[in-house]
Amino acid sequence: MVHGKTTTIKLILGLQGITSGQVTINGYDIEKQFTRAIENVGAIIENPDLYMYLTGYENLKLVANMYSGITQERIMEVVKLVKLENRIHDKVSKYSLGMRQRLGVAQAILHRPNLLILDEPTNGLDPEGIKEMRDLLKDLAKNHKMAIFISSHNLAEMETLCNKVCIIQNGEVLETNEITKLKKTAQTHYKVVVDNTQKIKELLAYPVEIENETNMLVDVTREQIPEVVKVLVKHDIKIYEVHEEQMSLEDAFLKKTGGNIID
Repeated sequence: MVHGKTTTIKLILGLQGITSGQVTINGYDIEKQFTRAIENVGAIIENPDLYMYLTGYENLKLVANMYSGITQERIMEVVKLVKLENRIHDKVSKYSLGMRQRLGVAQAILHRPNLLILDEPTNGLDPEGIKEMRDLLKDLAKNHKMAIFISSHNLAEMETLCNKVCIIQNGEVLETNEITKLKKTAQTHYKVVVDNTQKIKELLAYPVEIENETNMLVDVTREQIPEVVKVLVKHDIKIYEVHEEQMSLEDAFLKKTGGNIID
């Protein structure tokens, strides 16, 4: 059993004792073969560990010294990757929050890991910082063959970044699935636009949410739509539109958790 997102990450990285269950990374057990399990992993937990009074480059050099074989070329390759070429010799205290986050990612990927673990990587960033981080992570996944494991409560942001999701509620894993499949497993609803929604609930035997005088949401399957249309036409209600509402990850999450808050 786990308590939440950050705890889960600490368990995965061997930073917290595992009371039950097992964590394997690249085929190695994190408790029995810690060094082998962790050698191809990069991570940022909560906030990047940076020395504010040093330059970005000096911070990277310190981390590079902890590994064998990281060359000057590799450091500058990573600097370019995170788009800090123009500011890498400035003190970190002068960096924006987004730049610090990207420098943190640079530290985490210096040794060419195949797994990058991030805890709330876009937390506190402005829209520009969020876009920069999103672009960077997509580039690492697509062009550098890096698996990226992210914890976040920002489901709208995760929907643009991830292809698989694990939902935790009250310390229990509710579901692990591809986002597209998760959204399909939750009940579909259709938006129906009519001339008047006043008597709709009396007419339909399906769950209906009235949005306004002309718009409503009906929880039905695709196969049930003709029956809905048939009932409305029978009662002289004019139908202008019927289309499937694209369920967001947040909608799917709330249906899975019974409408409880996102933790």
